[in-house]
Amino acid sequence: MARLEFVWRLIATGLAMAVFGVCGVLFSAIVFPLAWLWPHRASRQRAVTAVIHGFFRALVAVLQFVGVMKLEVKGGDALRTRHPAIVVANHPTWLDVMVLLSLTPRACCVVKNAHWGNPCFYGIVRAAEYVSNADPVELVEAGSRQLEAGYTMIIFPEGTRSPAPNRLHAFSRGFAHMAIKAGTPILPVLMDCDPPVFTKQLRWYNVPARAFRMRVNVLEPVGVEQLSDHETSPALAARSVTSAIEAHITQHLFDYGFFKTGN
Repeated sequence: MARLEFVWRLIATGLAMAVFGVCGVLFSAIVFPLAWLWPHRASRQRAVTAVIHGFFRALVAVLQFVGVMKLEVKGGDALRTRHPAIVVANHPTWLDVMVLLSLTPRACCVVKNAHWGNPCFYGIVRAAEYVSNADPVELVEAGSRQLEAGYTMIIFPEGTRSPAPNRLHAFSRGFAHMAIKAGTPILPVLMDCDPPVFTKQLRWYNVPARAFRMRVNVLEPVGVEQLSDHETSPALAARSVTSAIEAHITQHLFDYGFFKTGN
């Protein structure tokens, strides 16, 4: 029976990946180019964002229904408010993006520059007006504009998936500059996947012996004024904010049991 369940989850995972890839290509090649014909830019972005949110909600629901994954969310109401914030999360698995977009109706992401040429993503990231990380200055400017428009910015300050289950990459400072410039609160989010899947070391076919459990804990928002000295320069203030948020998230990963000492 255990063997049959494993084979079923392997097939279901492969089908989900195929659906994601095919839908991404179709959206990029057909749906999202048509969105550019929409004359009103703000409503076009809202419509595209709603489509992306709905698609990922459906995909997460299907993965849970077929027994591939389980999802536990605490504090998720903070992601559904219409008040803009900067979501800063750790990044253990590739699925983090999908899960957070499924939970956040009005979301804009900072996306790796490499994805702007990916056939599964290029139309999506452009039509949704996501922000590239290629230019640090433009990242802050573009992110601030999205916050002013009422969108929640989703940022993984590690820049890529975490190097190990109990270790993070050093946080980049883009989110801190953005928070200081826009005066927007930071919403720390803890991500965990047990057993690990879609990590730096694991491919999609490395299916675990049981359904993996994604846990999302949304912490209390943090105002940048709590973390920086207004008498310092913006660069020093951003450094202070980055260090404080990185320490805050790391400590809570241990407190919540997402990280374990001695491993």
